[in-house]
Amino acid sequence: MKLIIQIPCYNEAESLPITVAELPSHVPGISCIETLVIDDGSTDGTAEIARSLGINHIIAHRQNLGLARAFETGLDAALRLGADIIANTDADNQYPGRYIPELVAPVLAGKADIVIANRQIEHIEHFSPMKKLLQKLGSWTVRTVSGTDVPDAVSGFRAYSRDTALRLNILTNFSYTLDTIIQAGKQGLIIKSIPVETNGPIRPSRLQSSMWHFIKAQASTIIRLYAFYEPLRTFSYIALPFILAGLVLWGRFFYAYFNNTVNQFIQSVTIGTGLLLVGLLIFLFGVQADITSKHRQMTQETLYRLKKLELKQQKQTEDVP
Repeated sequence: MKLIIQIPCYNEAESLPITVAELPSHVPGISCIETLVIDDGSTDGTAEIARSLGINHIIAHRQNLGLARAFETGLDAALRLGADIIANTDADNQYPGRYIPELVAPVLAGKADIVIANRQIEHIEHFSPMKKLLQKLGSWTVRTVSGTDVPDAVSGFRAYSRDTALRLNILTNFSYTLDTIIQAGKQGLIIKSIPVETNGPIRPSRLQSSMWHFIKAQASTIIRLYAFYEPLRTFSYIALPFILAGLVLWGRFFYAYFNNTVNQFIQSVTIGTGLLLVGLLIFLFGVQADITSKHRQMTQETLYRLKKLELKQQKQTEDVP
């Protein structure tokens, strides 16, 4: 059983040695542990530091593509390197490496497809009350949208089974954390969480330039993914106010009609009809999008099978003497 610990990095030359030093050398049930660093266009010599630390595999982007793309690159590389389980951690030493055995244990036992560390936000001292509130609100929103029970949705300390990694396709550019949870929930994958303590911050977060930027980016991701996986429901929600408003105006007209004051409310028919037509058109867009989403599901399943076949052929080629 092979475990690959992947670490996406962007200018982490100072913190990477601390992170790597905490990684376990032995995990129960795992016969081989390898490390993988994805250098996302760093300019501070992160790749050179990684080599000096004895990292097994290093992949470098020629320019900074963002955390989501770095994670996707790592996932693809880990699969090609024969990983049975992939653990992902941050290079800023936020997550103690000693928890990795606990993180991979449910996957190893076949009890989970994904395991996500719960940082227990309420106990993190350097988080402001506002940040704690927003984190909890965001996690609740993701749980509602995805149909999962993940207490800490933006935690990047995770473990994935090989089959799960084959099924995931990163659709956003900002962060993979919400993307993968919503995908997993819609595909019926099993997600479990384990409580962890976190290390103190070494540097400010590079993922968010400000609290407002973070909220806007995460909200945009949730809305887009929800619309992607639930198009009919999304368009129905948008159409509903127009349809209700149109029905109210038509009701107003009929009330006036039966009370012999119809001429005073003839505009209700015109405006109400317009609103009903707009609502109906939006709903029909949702029907069309829902049909398209069924094709997307078939495409996703085809892609999963193709990736699985490709890796199988790669292994057979490598096994040929």
